[in-house]
Amino acid sequence: MSLDLVQHCGAQREIFATGKAGRAISIADLPCGDALLHALGPCQDLDGEITVLRGEPYVSKVRGGDYIVDRGTGHGAIFLVWTRQAKWREAAVPASVTTYVELQSFIRNEAEQCGIDISGAFPFLLSGTPTQIRWHINVDRTGGKPVTRELFQQSKQSYVLRGEPVEIIGFYSERHTGVFISQYAPAIDTAKGEQNFMHLHFVSRAGRATGHIDDLRLEGPATLRLPAR
Repeated sequence: MSLDLVQHCGAQREIFATGKAGRAISIADLPCGDALLHALGPCQDLDGEITVLRGEPYVSKVRGGDYIVDRGTGHGAIFLVWTRQAKWREAAVPASVTTYVELQSFIRNEAEQCGIDISGAFPFLLSGTPTQIRWHINVDRTGGKPVTRELFQQSKQSYVLRGEPVEIIGFYSERHTGVFISQYAPAIDTAKGEQNFMHLHFVSRAGRATGHIDDLRLEGPATLRLPAR
């Protein structure tokens, strides 16, 4: 299955090439309100995280000692990746899959078995109640200096979510590192030869938490959805 509906604009690597985290695209440029639309990416100027779930935007931004979630479309992104999918194929996540790395491997294998071309990018959805999600929201801590990889990693406010039902939007690709897939992921142990091929955001169904997933722990029922034709 060739998935030509995965689109993207902007690239993470441009941040380090230019030292800037400017706008490449706006949420308003997407067909928001379209229930088939799912998207994710970081806000321009390292000021938040954008998640679009079923056409509805959820934009988290750090403000003071807390964070806010804005539902408007007037936000720019350093880069965005998105898809429009009408049909999804469901698969139960096995109880043996509990870690980020195990989930990544399961998604790859399941996609391959479903006939998805894993040499390209593809989207997926995941629903369940992870025992823990470690996540962050970008917040500018560069002090006005050009954005380096070190300052980029410092410009994150980390949080932990425990035991809340969530909807996870993800994109998998082994070809888009530095575009919409980050080489750096806290859950990945590069010393063991592990590589990151996922970009995950979530929206809590119980509360207002939403942002970029750094790591997670799955226990209990979870459902993976992959594109179907």
